[in-house]
Amino acid sequence: MSKTRWAVIGNGALGKHYAEIIDRLPETELVAAVNDDYGQILSMTGIDIVVVATPNYLHHRIGLDVLNAGKHLLIEKPFALSVQECQDLIAAAEKEQRFLAVGHQFRLSPLWGRIKQLIDEGFIGEPRYVLIELSRFPYRQGANGWRYDKNKVGNWILEEPIHFYDLAAWYLRDFGKPVSVYASANANNGSTLYDNLSSVVNFSNGSHAVIAQTLSAFEHHQTVKVAGTKGSLWASWSGAKDRTLTPSFFLKRSNGQEVVDETFETNAGELFELESQIKRMAEIINGTAPVHCTGQDGLLAVALSNAAQKSAETKELIIL
Repeated sequence: MSKTRWAVIGNGALGKHYAEIIDRLPETELVAAVNDDYGQILSMTGIDIVVVATPNYLHHRIGLDVLNAGKHLLIEKPFALSVQECQDLIAAAEKEQRFLAVGHQFRLSPLWGRIKQLIDEGFIGEPRYVLIELSRFPYRQGANGWRYDKNKVGNWILEEPIHFYDLAAWYLRDFGKPVSVYASANANNGSTLYDNLSSVVNFSNGSHAVIAQTLSAFEHHQTVKVAGTKGSLWASWSGAKDRTLTPSFFLKRSNGQEVVDETFETNAGELFELESQIKRMAEIINGTAPVHCTGQDGLLAVALSNAAQKSAETKELIIL
């Protein structure tokens, strides 16, 4: 496999993690890492792929510029702030015949990805119920406080719960499509950037997913439970921080008669999964692996997140 050449746009904490990993891996080469002044790298020849790890409101404009410059694109979640913006990016990738992947790296997690494998293997039968819950410390402010600016972040459901809407839709993809969302949420300061969220996504086959998060807790603790017609799964991940290198995690599976603990040969967590995502993108460009999270996948996650935001604001069920 030939070495892929990369550029990273965005020099915040996440962009720096991307750059460090790309620079370290033998199959990738970091050519450039910039913040807002990215025009020069788009005119450079020899760059295969660009990572966009900027504040949310910049994803649409920068993503379009990257694709129109003929570069492959790995864009951090949220894919964009609206469904229309997502559609614009998908159309540009198709027009330029470029690979486009959205940074829902949980799909490459040995923990959260193993749940999908067990569902696909039929271990739990038809999944009927999915619970994804997170309690964590408040969000970081971000450079110049962008994460606390509604015009720049969009909404806080797009920040982290979007991962969970993506996981739920991924787990249930072969059984039904999301048809409605209802959410209840509140903020500690009275704003519409919600600290506490509870929501239900209903699927066309009668299954449903419960997505919940609080930012009013401590450390970082995520739980996923999936119950099906033949069995159930229970997974948990905990760390002092979301990007800890020393987490504790487990996955238990049961067929109704016995409980079995899954074993893992590799670690789980955001930084480990970012590395897996970079490796996967190198394989995608070299034609040896499919895109793990497509533009359409990213669009659906944005649509579900924004539907939850709308439901929380209006107190109404949102039909998709």
